[in-house]
Amino acid sequence: MAEPRIVSLLPSATEIVAALGHGDGLVGRSHECDFPAGVESLPVCTRPRVDLSGSSIKIDLKVKEIVSKVLSVYEVLEETLRVANPDVIVTQNQCEVCAVSLTDVEAAVCDWVNSDVEIISLTAESTEAVFDDIRRVAAALNAAPTGAEVVERMQSRLAEILKSAEKLDTRPRVACIEWADPLMAAGNWIPEFVEAAGGENLFGSPGEHSPWLEWPDLLDADPDIIVLMPCGYDLHRTVEEANMLSLDERWTSLRAVREGRTYVTDGNAYFNRPGPRLKDSLEMMAEMIHPDTFDFGHKGSGWTHSPHTAPA
Repeated sequence: MAEPRIVSLLPSATEIVAALGHGDGLVGRSHECDFPAGVESLPVCTRPRVDLSGSSIKIDLKVKEIVSKVLSVYEVLEETLRVANPDVIVTQNQCEVCAVSLTDVEAAVCDWVNSDVEIISLTAESTEAVFDDIRRVAAALNAAPTGAEVVERMQSRLAEILKSAEKLDTRPRVACIEWADPLMAAGNWIPEFVEAAGGENLFGSPGEHSPWLEWPDLLDADPDIIVLMPCGYDLHRTVEEANMLSLDERWTSLRAVREGRTYVTDGNAYFNRPGPRLKDSLEMMAEMIHPDTFDFGHKGSGWTHSPHTAPA
């Protein structure tokens, strides 16, 4: 059977396809797909409708304005997609800010003549939903056994960390921040990761979208640990966000900042990308919450101490 021609319109899907052994079948990608190495050479089939550079508050305002007018912050490059001539397109239907929407993809292919392209829409909102997405992509690519192996590796690591964390005497109170200005807490699978890694999650609920967070609530909670994981930001960019926050007296008054328990992460590559590398994200969460118990070697690459704090 010939390798299906696959276009992935979000980074996590690209990683899923590659983990399933079908990376050679990719014929198109989103403008944000950057892993595994080599995917950068694929034709780019999406682009943002607005310039998403600038400060966090400026990006937030631009995104809210475009979402109020259209369905998605991103658009499909229809001609590029048509030339790629995929058999399978993998997209998402969870967040209009994260990638092109399912509706946009369906509109782009609706007038293709004799087209029987299969559109797979991922809807990950929780750890289990991520596993289900991997299984669905695997089934569509006739790779169900490989998909089961990928999920089993992720589940095994989750169970291993959970078992170790259950033996610990302390459960630090943890706030995970997905956006700095305005403040947004992390939802979806992140609250599950905090609890599995031996922490008490303060904001955001498992399986639900990331909620906005008010400064008074953060100050009242005064977390033991704060983890910065801005959506779309790599480690270097998140350090810049931490530098910005350090100018705010509210931020520097927090216990986690004063005691050196504030961390910055590569949220773009790991925590906010619901694919196989969520296993690494869980390992990082465990390293940050209980550094004396867990060490998987991610410090310095996936996460580090926030600037302006002394490592605890």
